[in-house]
Amino acid sequence: MRIFVTGASGWIGSAVVPELHAAGHHVVALARSEASGAALDAAGVEVVRGDLDDLDTLRKVAMTTDGVIHLAFKHDVAFEAGDFGAAMAADRRALEAMGDALAGTDRPLVIASGLLGLAPGRVATEDDGRDVDLDAEGVLGRLVTAERVLRLADRGVRSSVVRLPPDCHGEGDHGFVPRLIAVARQRGRAGYVGDGSNRWPFVHRLDAARLFRLAAEQAPAGSVLHAVGDEGVAIREVAEVIGRHLDVPVGPVPEADALEHFGFLGAFIGLDSPASAERTRALLGWAPAEVGMLEDLDQGHYFPGRSDARGRPTSALPAADGGRR
Repeated sequence: MRIFVTGASGWIGSAVVPELHAAGHHVVALARSEASGAALDAAGVEVVRGDLDDLDTLRKVAMTTDGVIHLAFKHDVAFEAGDFGAAMAADRRALEAMGDALAGTDRPLVIASGLLGLAPGRVATEDDGRDVDLDAEGVLGRLVTAERVLRLADRGVRSSVVRLPPDCHGEGDHGFVPRLIAVARQRGRAGYVGDGSNRWPFVHRLDAARLFRLAAEQAPAGSVLHAVGDEGVAIREVAEVIGRHLDVPVGPVPEADALEHFGFLGAFIGLDSPASAERTRALLGWAPAEVGMLEDLDQGHYFPGRSDARGRPTSALPAADGGRR
């Protein structure tokens, strides 16, 4: 297949590209800068210059390829400029353009969405998050976008949504767990909210990449897929590994102090949000093969300048840039 990938140079996209190549697919990628274009070209990718606002380019490439994996998002607008609504609106316009181009073709359109907060207090399944007002905004915006993409199945698009955990871990991770580590360094304590028993799902980025490839190849139209390796890891356990590697105490942070202690992470670090991938595994034969979150964290590469569990020096960690796709 000749597959169009947006966000190909991002954290997940840079794992999806070699996964697709290894399976014999040809990758066409959107690059918004000369630097990313050069890197993608060196990786054997057919590069198209543009960004999510180039709707004519998105339509044309989607129309002339065998399917789309959409991973790009305006993280700079959403998180640096603080205008999440504008980023969501741009994402929606891009998907509408590509969806129109794919209508009636039965070609795949695979997008990324999220799992955190989907069904607080219980294990979320692929059935959750579907009953959403299509005019809703704010925190429900991602669910609305996902539902609109799923409904493209009625227009002859083999659409699917891959829901990702809040952190897709692996060496080079620059997401939420590294931010927890940074807070622990700054505060001199690895913390958690309440008793720390609340759970988050996790997945290794290479396992997530395999699921995106399988979705493009074979997911039925209208499929919701969960990229979950660890169904639910207690945040206290994450803090304990962080505390051990940084040699700092581990302890609770009162819920009322969470925002002051953790910064923006304080708004959701106490959520109990486990998730299952049982149906996804049965549907596509997907089976995570990489290490789990705690084992990966314990290997030491999340802690630059320190030693791993075997006493070996760890490599430096790239700076956080807020990008998750």
